Amino acid sequence: MIGHTDNTVDIDAPIAFVWRHTNDVRGWTDLFTEYAKVEVLSEEANAVTFRLTMHPDEEGRQWSWVSYREWDLDTYTVRARRVETGPFEFMNITWTYEALEADRTRMRWIQDFHMKPGAPVDTAGMTEHINRNSRIQMDLIAERVRLRRQAVVGFDDVVSNRRRGGDLRTLVAPSTVGSAFGFCGAVRLGPGERITEHYHPYSEEYLFVARGEVRIDLDGTPTAAVRDHAVLIPRNVRHRVVNTGDDEALVVFTLAPLAPRPELGHVETETLGEPAAEPA
Repeated sequence: MIGHTDNTVDIDAPIAFVWRHTNDVRGWTDLFTEYAKVEVLSEEANAVTFRLTMHPDEEGRQWSWVSYREWDLDTYTVRARRVETGPFEFMNITWTYEALEADRTRMRWIQDFHMKPGAPVDTAGMTEHINRNSRIQMDLIAERVRLRRQAVVGFDDVVSNRRRGGDLRTLVAPSTVGSAFGFCGAVRLGPGERITEHYHPYSEEYLFVARGEVRIDLDGTPTAAVRDHAVLIPRNVRHRVVNTGDDEALVVFTLAPLAPRPELGHVETETLGEPAAEPA
């Protein structure tokens, strides 16, 4: 008899976010309740070998084994096997991911195995145990991933982007909290600093001046905005932001919807090193 289990769970998060968090084996102790320790032994571009150590069971035994895990991001598929099989003759696992909606993902675990003669539990018993435990862990993972999307992100929690001028930080984004339809952040501009001109082919942008005085050039036409004022920037409208005040300005930005791919969302029309064209 070959043991076989097949379990799924739907997670309220985009597929890329679910993939990243569930395949970060170093973080499994914060994702699963059964693992006490993860030790990465070797890594390749699309594979990892690691040792898992479980929390002690009811009898005080602490199980540990080495597994090999490889993945194909193009198909959102992971295949794994136990290198140290322990009580198993073999244990092979397949994880698949399916995008049900932009912000909802189905994760599936398929396990095929056989127990060694004399193992503490036979194949039928292990099948029942894996099915029961998989449902517990999958529900837990779904909830923990969902809650990670609600994390509060601070200005200093993310890397500064200064390529276009100022101190720009993208805070709520697909990469930070798994946003599925847009992103937002803020930029600090010193007196005279600017964000270079660009446009967005797929997204509207909403600017809110939280502090200071700025000029927003829209297709070459200047628009003044001060604290507590907001401006809409439609798709394909060229724009730059310049701090016209004597103090630091803080401008909050939001863009939606997302571009099909991040590199398509932003088109440069000037560089930071060249003088800005004077607005009409």
